Amino acid sequence: MTLQVLVVDDEPLARSRMRSLLASCDAVVAGEAGTAAQAMELLAHKVFDAVLLDVQMPGADGVTLARTLRDLAQPPAVVFVTAHAQHALAAFDVDAVDFLTKPVRVERLQEALAKVSRRGTPPAVIEPDMLLIQDRGRTERVPLPEVLYFKAELKYVTVRTASRSYILDASLADLEDKYSALFLRVHRNALVARRAMRALEKHYDPEEGEGWAVRLNGVDEVLTVSRRQLSAVREALAG
Repeated sequence: MTLQVLVVDDEPLARSRMRSLLASCDAVVAGEAGTAAQAMELLAHKVFDAVLLDVQMPGADGVTLARTLRDLAQPPAVVFVTAHAQHALAAFDVDAVDFLTKPVRVERLQEALAKVSRRGTPPAVIEPDMLLIQDRGRTERVPLPEVLYFKAELKYVTVRTASRSYILDASLADLEDKYSALFLRVHRNALVARRAMRALEKHYDPEEGEGWAVRLNGVDEVLTVSRRQLSAVREALAG
């Protein structure tokens, strides 16, 4: 089935890029809008399968529009597309199908549209994303929402939950690319769960000297924050 998509973004260049990306997917741009008001005008006359929705726009923002869409007789699936990853939690509070960060890769867009296609299709029980981890000859399924941080250690990545640690044969860069809406890079060797971030505090690191560290809910240890990522961590905590 070819999906009928409404693209809502106040930047014409962003809408143009999305048209180009959608040309590579099983979807068609059936409408475009630069504001929430324009989007509602289109939705009043046409049914769309999905809305690719920017968060920050003049007038009503994307999250406000998403809440309004839920009152429609045939509400479209909402996929947020934004450069501001700190809005991820608010996005999922309004039942967004997915959250894409700009610049959007065609592979992630295809994943999001696949979720739209599966929406309303059995099974009705939806499991959270799972990490498959090989541990002593067996495969562990670790729910992604339980992960507090990923930390690169030599050739492997430590996966930390509140109850234990795992070793994952993966690239930290790949994990960041796939889960950027849920995890924030705080250092060249660490990603932390946005939802678990509790505080930023002064910290002394034997290798890097005086600096900063982020404290997480669920574990006693703190993770060093690089100077390069300090402003992003502050912004995430403020949001």
